Amino acid sequence: MTLKLNEEAPNFTANSTHGEIDFHNWISDSWAILFSHPKDFTPVCTTELGQVANMEQEFVKRNCKVIGLSVDSVESHVSWEKDIEETQGARVSFPMIGDTDLAVSKLYNMLPADECGTSEGRTAANNSTVRSVFILGPDKKIKLMLTYPMTTGRNFDEILRVLDSMQLTSTHKVATPANWKDGDDVIIVPSVTDEEAKESFPDGWETLKPYLRVVKQPKE
Repeated sequence: MTLKLNEEAPNFTANSTHGEIDFHNWISDSWAILFSHPKDFTPVCTTELGQVANMEQEFVKRNCKVIGLSVDSVESHVSWEKDIEETQGARVSFPMIGDTDLAVSKLYNMLPADECGTSEGRTAANNSTVRSVFILGPDKKIKLMLTYPMTTGRNFDEILRVLDSMQLTSTHKVATPANWKDGDDVIIVPSVTDEEAKESFPDGWETLKPYLRVVKQPKE
């Protein structure tokens, strides 16, 4: 199965540190972020989980749930979370999926579908492709996919920025330019005619080119 943007994310049922989870039911009517890890007790992932734990209220403010996944057992996750709190100064309160049978990793194309075995005996190097971030909308469709190398920690400020952009552009007919941050000017999408734009943006806009119309960020 090949995952594509704007297609429905595969549903699954899995054990987690918060009990059994049906992924789509867990998302409910929220946005959601699923981010994965190749192994418990790995250094970069320890810092990442601590960072998300520190930022969790930022995701809550955006009606976005966060769920982690690692190719180890739930029991191992619980032990790892103690190290995360000790070293990163934040308690992981969001669920962590235990993917010991590799089922979710395969379902989300993070490991080959014909990969044999379980998490037993596997190393982080074996699972190096289990380093992805997926953002899903309330419609359960995939809005973003990113995969990072094991040696590069993820920038969750950037993931928040992308989430802000997607939530804005899902309700207004605008796009966000390079390096945009919340509150910056945005771009009117080309499918909106000037006549239509007058209704949506009565205060006007700046036309740099017929296809590039800059406007103040719409208010929610």
